[in-house]
Amino acid sequence: MEKFIEKLYKAIIKDGIDEYKDVLETTDLKDVTDKYWKKTLALYKSLTLDNREKMLKFAELVMIDTISSIFGVLDGSSSLQEESFECNVSINGVSTENELQDTFLAYVEDIED
Repeated sequence: MEKFIEKLYKAIIKDGIDEYKDVLETTDLKDVTDKYWKKTLALYKSLTLDNREKMLKFAELVMIDTISSIFGVLDGSSSLQEESFECNVSINGVSTENELQDTFLAYVEDIED
């Protein structure tokens, strides 16, 4: 499970933040048509370099929290409000019941130390 978490973190969070940073740094505001990207890019371009890094760290935090929440529902350690769903997730045949979210958060905590 740890290898899965490591690969997922790199593919979604690390590579995702790098991609966002690249797009935000290289895209010209006049070329953007999507209203959400336009607002995001305008905000990003108005920030100091230090605050741009803080904005990307916030985006990383949102990504981590979102993945953690999804994992919690999938592994059964969390539930959705007002409804319960039974999910059975395994990685290479090994059940992730009540472990996927904790393993993910432990990995994130380890790499941040």
